[in-house]
Amino acid sequence: MARLPELTELKRIVKNPAGRGLLAGALGTAFLASMSPSIAGAAEAAAPKSFAIVRIPEADAPKIDGRLDEASWKQAAVVSDLGQFQQRVGEATEKSEFYVMYDKDYLYVGARLYDSDPKGVRSSILRYGERLNNEDKIAIILDTFNDKRNGYRFEVNTFGVRDDALYLDTTQTQWDWDGIYLADAVIDDQGWTAEMAIPFKTLSFDAATDTWGINFNRSISRKNERDGWVFRNRNQNPSSSGEVTGIRDLDQGLGLDVVPSVSFRGEKAFRAGTSEENIEPSLDVYYKITPGLNAALTFNTDFSATEVDDRQVNLSQFSLFFPEKRGFFLRESDIFEFGRLKGGDIPFTINPTFARSSLENGRPFFSRSVGLSATGQPVDLVAGLKLSGRVGGFNVGALAIRQDEQVGVDAQNLFVGRAVMNVLTESSLGVIATKGNPRANLDNSVMGVDFRYVNNRLPSNRSLEGELWVQKSETEGVTGDDMAFGARLRSPNNDGWRGGLGLKELQANFNPAMGYVNRRGVRGYTGEAGYLKRWPVGFTQGIYSGIDFEQYNRTLDDSLQSRLVTFRFMDFYGRQNDQAKIRAYRNEEVLRTPFLISRGITVPVGDYKFDEYEVELEATGSRALSGKVNYRAGDFYSGERWRATGKILWKASPHFWFTGNYEYNDVTLPQGDFIVRLASVRTDVMFNADWSWTTLVQYDNVSDSIAAHSRLHWIPQAGRDMYLVFNHNLLDENEDGTFRSLRADATVKLNYTFRF
Repeated sequence: MARLPELTELKRIVKNPAGRGLLAGALGTAFLASMSPSIAGAAEAAAPKSFAIVRIPEADAPKIDGRLDEASWKQAAVVSDLGQFQQRVGEATEKSEFYVMYDKDYLYVGARLYDSDPKGVRSSILRYGERLNNEDKIAIILDTFNDKRNGYRFEVNTFGVRDDALYLDTTQTQWDWDGIYLADAVIDDQGWTAEMAIPFKTLSFDAATDTWGINFNRSISRKNERDGWVFRNRNQNPSSSGEVTGIRDLDQGLGLDVVPSVSFRGEKAFRAGTSEENIEPSLDVYYKITPGLNAALTFNTDFSATEVDDRQVNLSQFSLFFPEKRGFFLRESDIFEFGRLKGGDIPFTINPTFARSSLENGRPFFSRSVGLSATGQPVDLVAGLKLSGRVGGFNVGALAIRQDEQVGVDAQNLFVGRAVMNVLTESSLGVIATKGNPRANLDNSVMGVDFRYVNNRLPSNRSLEGELWVQKSETEGVTGDDMAFGARLRSPNNDGWRGGLGLKELQANFNPAMGYVNRRGVRGYTGEAGYLKRWPVGFTQGIYSGIDFEQYNRTLDDSLQSRLVTFRFMDFYGRQNDQAKIRAYRNEEVLRTPFLISRGITVPVGDYKFDEYEVELEATGSRALSGKVNYRAGDFYSGERWRATGKILWKASPHFWFTGNYEYNDVTLPQGDFIVRLASVRTDVMFNADWSWTTLVQYDNVSDSIAAHSRLHWIPQAGRDMYLVFNHNLLDENEDGTFRSLRADATVKLNYTFRF
């Protein structure tokens, strides 16, 4: 039998004494399971797809207008052998042709997307920054280091609206990343055509190799069909890409982006009767030290144009999780991910029902700890320096921030460093270190080591993933019980059986001051198992049934803190992505201290066991009118609760959308009854692909407040923006339904990217 590449690489590492010490415990079950002939077998023998790219003179560069009418496209390499890979695996129903060429400055991708019913080509999104779900679109995946681990994704729909993402690893993406590139598209009597020009200045890559990983994807919305060039396990990611060869002699210029911006801001506090106006200049500088290593420098960082957080209802004793939305921290954010401690849905897969706050719990670095106070108020960043990129077989990152003083906290110097070594075929071994405490005047530091195992090359398109990590914090005045560790092994298959097991422990004094923790002094266990049956034709796309299990014990005496078992009787997926779910939940909560669940209502100490049942129906967002309704009811601690949520999305036209959300919780307890309401209304006005106006109004009866956020966004060209942002907060102080203005502000922000 031929020797597997993972085994050869492992022996090489273990012969190194330093590597032996780090890997001894890390390989464990994940590696043994993947190497077992009964589980893994031999890697797939099919030769990878590849093609040689064509270089064109700069004078022949195409105009990016969505039309493939330049003569240079006739010279381009052509890829046309796409096949279906999600609902069914087989021949594509429509023909697609992708054209690829480059010059010293840009990678050019063109596409001719034939359609037997050109009038059926469907797109409804006209606002940049919106996820291109349920759209006719194309996507390009680039693995610029050809390491099968990380990469970029660039998308465009039939309106020429762009969307982009970073692959944090082979299963997780960062959609809030914004890359600078050009794209456009045109519908015609044969279907539609599209063009992209991706600057090499936007990418990090290894200049020493002329081979990149590349993949192509087409979505046909009305058929809910996804076609791809290379795919595995009904999915596409950097581990399952083809290759493009012959990329050489690229020009990134000086590799310098200078982004000055200025904000004109006016604010009024109605209670105090005061108002304030100011002008805030800021500067971001991005420099490519090498084609694969980036430096970013920021002065007087301004986040005034960042979208507001969506409000959430919390009826648990643990804090909720809010994702990062600030652009400076999102750029190259994949470098700093640790131990796959990241929640959020993974596209086109069956996701476990674990709360995102539980999945994120224990992160050594979470950028929202920087520049935001404990109450969520902005804290000025005086300056910051970030290094990130790839050097040889290593991914490296370092972030140094000078955070200004805030109420009760002195100005702070903050640092996080990360290094990850690529090992085996798709796996990695890394270290992380943080120094600083952004929300307290106590010294704090964290050290951590993580091993992430990935094998997407098992027989029958099976996959195996695992991670093993350990951390130690040091906090001034605290000694002992300051460790955290975790391990997880899962097979996230998109057909048939899937499952996983996990363990996570956070000791009582573990304190990642620059990270995220929502409970500590606990040992958590997770498990998931289920089966997905798919049908290639008919109304039903697939039905999933399974069980998810999550339990936390206190580390002090190993007594139960909480347990949740989710019985997923039926997760139904229709041909057009309509969904229906029937689930039951078995909860157990053991409270050692009273729990304030609502104003004036406390859940006393005790052991609470309660069951709930849930039904959910969702109509796909590809329709002009879509929505979701959810009903959950049953016992709740020593009483009862029923919850109803609803969402409606009306796409009146590509130029106007209306979204409404409502959540109603009716809780009855021996200690008292209460009702929690959360409502939001959002309108999106898209004048064209460059101009959009979004307004979001949110209300909840816990804070008895209304918050209105309105943002006009103009993008004359990628990398250049103008924002007009208005916020207005109102409060019902007397709980009599009379809302009075509390605070309002208006900001005009301009930024311009100069590329050298």
